[in-house]
Amino acid sequence: MSVRVLISDTMDPKAAAVFRDRGIEADEKPGLSPDELSAIIGDYDGLAIRSATKVTRAILDAGDRLKVVGRAGIGVDNVDIPAATARGVVVMNTPFGNSITTAEHAIALMFALARQLPEADASTQAGKWEKNRFMGVEVTGKTLGLIGAGNIGSIVASRALGLRMKVVAYDPFLTPERSVELGIEKVELDELLARADFITLHTPLTDQTRNILSRENLAKAKPGVRIVNCARGGLIDEVALKDGLDNGHIGGAALDVFESEPAKESPLFGTPNFISTPHLGASTSEAQVNVAIQVAEQMSDFLLLGGVSNAINMPSLSAEEAPRLKPYMTLAEKLGRLVGQIVGEDVRSVDVEVEGAAAELNMKPITGAVLAGLMGTYSQSVNMVNAPVLAKERGLDLREIRHDREGDYHTLVAVSVGTDSGPKRVEGTLFGNRAARLVKIFDIPVEAELAGQMIYFVNSDEPGFIGALGTTLGQHGVNIATFNLGRREAGGEAVALVSVDDPISPELSDELHHLPGVREVVPLSF
Repeated sequence: MSVRVLISDTMDPKAAAVFRDRGIEADEKPGLSPDELSAIIGDYDGLAIRSATKVTRAILDAGDRLKVVGRAGIGVDNVDIPAATARGVVVMNTPFGNSITTAEHAIALMFALARQLPEADASTQAGKWEKNRFMGVEVTGKTLGLIGAGNIGSIVASRALGLRMKVVAYDPFLTPERSVELGIEKVELDELLARADFITLHTPLTDQTRNILSRENLAKAKPGVRIVNCARGGLIDEVALKDGLDNGHIGGAALDVFESEPAKESPLFGTPNFISTPHLGASTSEAQVNVAIQVAEQMSDFLLLGGVSNAINMPSLSAEEAPRLKPYMTLAEKLGRLVGQIVGEDVRSVDVEVEGAAAELNMKPITGAVLAGLMGTYSQSVNMVNAPVLAKERGLDLREIRHDREGDYHTLVAVSVGTDSGPKRVEGTLFGNRAARLVKIFDIPVEAELAGQMIYFVNSDEPGFIGALGTTLGQHGVNIATFNLGRREAGGEAVALVSVDDPISPELSDELHHLPGVREVVPLSF
């Protein structure tokens, strides 16, 4: 079956060209209604969108084949992220393709506010010559307050510094080292409000940032402050902003985004010293080409190579890393699945350890594969996207441990789970850097390929077990493919991993459990 992608919003044609050049079928169908999109999304592996398409839970539920949603742009508030994660669908954005464009728009609006350009233009074209009416202010020497100093905010900061402005920033994630690197001062929000002559917002809309410029915070702002928002609607209390403009406390405001879009009506429209644009932050020809190409390349890398870039709900894995990491992820998934099937529901914590060559790799995908294998024993439709969420819901503590040492194997992945009866640990390696092999199970050395249908035994190391096992399986028409044994010591506890050609029924499992010396029997499937 060929890989197919649906482009459901108007996008630069180069996006479809990228998909097709890489052997992916790409259908361009902008303007679909939600019902129309739900009716056809089940035929596609990927969905490429901009801001118009709303990727709801209903659409995700209808996407039986859907593996990835790619947003050509930064904001993903039109995608139900929790629902996508639960469905195991990767959600990507393109945070860098339109950063400069958006930052430049913020600077342009700041200048427009400073010099009252829209009103001056309208007055002049109406035949007036009101030179004394439009008394602007310089930006040089003024203080710019950034709310959010990430990718776009940092570009705005560099431009503002070039204009000889002072820049202060409120951003909980901004480190002191980064603020020094940017040449800006990190402050708390109240201090920013008290000092800033201009405020620009560059933060996503979250529960923490919604109405960050509330009526209360707007009242704390420096009298005459000018405010620019090219980020997301909902960051500013629009009614309170209008009141501030009307009473003169706010010197001016420019919004490119609104709480409700398209903004056909707003209490701010017609207010003096207010400028609005229709969400033009990313609207330059360069930006639209950039984000279209970027989203197509990212989605193609994921669908064809397993590379994950700029994902909202999954660790990154570059297309260059993916081929090298894929054998490790296969090994990790099998180890997680093995221990999950044997231990069952009695898992309280998970430790993932790597050493040797594995310690030099990106560990996050290895951990994700372990969780996918482990959680796949408890839930259906589990993958690396939703496995961490499922593990968190079960209250599992997770640790990642990286060892620089090299032990008995050139590379090793180990999975330890905490249980009420103590830790249970399995270890695996790669033969020839490709073939996944189990090398130790619960402190007992045993080499085995984990594949197909298998049976795990714990038994007393006494003569006759292998014969009795073979006889019983033969009586039920079950053929043994491979037989792998290990023991702690002669006459002590032994384990066996037996690969068989057919699944083991509960009745046969019960009969095997009653063989002399058998302590535990667990049918396995890989």
